[in-house]
Amino acid sequence: MTQVQDITSPMTATEKRATVSLASIYALRMLGLFMLLPVLSLFTEQMPGSTPKLVGLTMGIYGLTQAILQIPFGLLSDRFSRKTVIVIGLVLFVAGSVWAALSTDIYGVLIGRALQGCGAISAAVMALLADLTQEVHRTKAMATIGASIGVSFGVAITLGPIIAHQFGIAGIFWMIALLAALAILVILFVVPNPEKISTHRDAEYIPSELSTVITNPELLRLNYGIFALHLILMASFVVVPLLMRDAGLHGGSHWMVYLPVLVTSMAGIIPFVIIAEKKRKMKPVFLGAIATLVVANLGFVALHGQLVGLIACLWIFFCGFNLLEATLPSLISKTAPGDLKGTAMGIYSSGQFLGAFLGGAAGGWLYGEHGAAAVFLFSAGVAASWALIAVFMSPPRYWANLLLPLQGVSAERGSEFSKQLLAIAGVEEVRLHFEEKAAYLKVDSQRLDKDQLNQFLQQWR
Repeated sequence: MTQVQDITSPMTATEKRATVSLASIYALRMLGLFMLLPVLSLFTEQMPGSTPKLVGLTMGIYGLTQAILQIPFGLLSDRFSRKTVIVIGLVLFVAGSVWAALSTDIYGVLIGRALQGCGAISAAVMALLADLTQEVHRTKAMATIGASIGVSFGVAITLGPIIAHQFGIAGIFWMIALLAALAILVILFVVPNPEKISTHRDAEYIPSELSTVITNPELLRLNYGIFALHLILMASFVVVPLLMRDAGLHGGSHWMVYLPVLVTSMAGIIPFVIIAEKKRKMKPVFLGAIATLVVANLGFVALHGQLVGLIACLWIFFCGFNLLEATLPSLISKTAPGDLKGTAMGIYSSGQFLGAFLGGAAGGWLYGEHGAAAVFLFSAGVAASWALIAVFMSPPRYWANLLLPLQGVSAERGSEFSKQLLAIAGVEEVRLHFEEKAAYLKVDSQRLDKDQLNQFLQQWR
């Protein structure tokens, strides 16, 4: 009989431990990085050797090294111990943080930030998570990690100005190093050890599938989207903290803007997330969120000299940003075939980090050469180009990913197995990979008959 898990069963204790501990590693690492976002330009602007170009480059350089190394680190974790690769990445991250904390000029901080990005562990962490979870629970586990990143962003962008005010930028870098060291202890002593290292197409980059992913026009549109979104974010935060300071708000008080702006903007997007997912109106909501970025940046152009105007535009910006940050990964998951999701997410993440790098570099250059208004005009133009591209996207398929093990199903009977699966209500697509002993399904969650699916799996001979 096929060895299957009940698709309605809860996670095991080991799976819960793996999910929570790996999510904490993500959270600890991202908490430190996000704390720098609202304060780095304020403090590096005053360092010896600083210029607007170097400030922007210092903010974005982390994204360049991260984009270059995240896929190689993931591939190395397939050949060697997952935990070893993750620990090496975290050690590099600690080293970069300490280097930046001890630096007395802008060049030292720039090198430290680049070294931080060399600790590109995201792909390796996802691969380890896949090793430690059953197929039927993996999507839930990955969603938990995604939620931890979102929470980290909100907490960090509020805490950053407070900590920087008390201890300076060096204090934040020391805290980042401490958090990363704590993450090393978690990976060594809390995260379970996998029984074996396996390839998981839903969680890992598969080099042989690169051409399939990068020639998919729908995925290309989404990759451009995450590139544009993080380019705009980083370019904006090169100048927004400086403008709030120049408008009369002391850097140590910036948290009093970020906290209510983030909380209220996140609350404000909840109805739109429901409309997009539950009412299946993803494309119009998505286009509306991109348009919101255009409006916010044009507002910055007109009102960047006024504190109230800055705060209002920042709220509009985060309404669009939070909604897009939440929906883009969902769209990648819906669009990519189940057995290409890991590869699609690898390219997507590289686009995100590359956007952060170019956003910081372009924002610093434009601010130095042409002033703050040029940064926002540039960002508005990028958002408008994204809107033009997104207009032609196909309406998304509202299909979720579901993985099933294939132990006991022979390749000879694969066609019959797929045909019977597709006859079950809500099963829309089936891809079998016998070398991995896994079936990658796309299902319509609103129509899926889970009882029928479980019954079929238990009865299959």
